[in-house]
Amino acid sequence: MPKLFTQAFHAYIDYPVALGLIAMPFLLGLGASNPLAMHLSVVTGIAALVLTLITDHETGVLKLLPYNLHLAVDFMVGLAFVAAPFVLGFTGLDAAYYWVIGGTVLAVVGFHKPQGVLA
Repeated sequence: MPKLFTQAFHAYIDYPVALGLIAMPFLLGLGASNPLAMHLSVVTGIAALVLTLITDHETGVLKLLPYNLHLAVDFMVGLAFVAAPFVLGFTGLDAAYYWVIGGTVLAVVGFHKPQGVLA
């Protein structure tokens, strides 16, 4: 599997992704199939913002948690988002949103380039 995304790239996209997870449910009107479809993304976005602030990477403020732990949390969130429509009964746009976001998160983690790898 090609390794495309560096730690620096990941660090800089974390903030807009977290803000997107907070804003997009409102902009898209999520929650038609289940109110949790709106709330899960918002709560996850807030948690992602906090996680980014305390991760030891280029844009972390407090640098308390190792970056590898951050990646592990992202992986778990990706899995949870892919599973959420099945487990929580999301349908339509609610389901599509979680499948797209979850798949994207899993791809970013899967295509992560470890530190120090040049090629």
